[in-house]
Amino acid sequence: MAAEGYLRRLTRRLTEHPEQRDAEELRDEAATTGAQRAIDCQRGQEVTVVGTLRSVECKGKGCADGVRAELFDGTDTIALVWLGQRRIPGIESGRTLRVHGRLGKLDNGAKAIYNPHYEIQR
Repeated sequence: MAAEGYLRRLTRRLTEHPEQRDAEELRDEAATTGAQRAIDCQRGQEVTVVGTLRSVECKGKGCADGVRAELFDGTDTIALVWLGQRRIPGIESGRTLRVHGRLGKLDNGAKAIYNPHYEIQR
């Protein structure tokens, strides 16, 4: 009976898409830290989210608009925007962060946290 369950899990792991597997792992990791799921966060709330940076870029001429990063926690993405910054040491694609701040929106309606407090997890 236990071997049958193991075989079923192994088969699922081998056949599922890697992005789906990564998203599941991120969701599980965020849940164990006590952070909120990005998909459940609403505009105006103070939120704490744990996720991985998918991209980091400097926006605008001479980075006048600051550094913008995309944080993915396995459920949804949140844009992180540090206004007036050209570069932030340690903020790079692939890093896992725990961020805290008030959730807002970008001009295109996407979720965003401006000038979030952050901790680099790994």
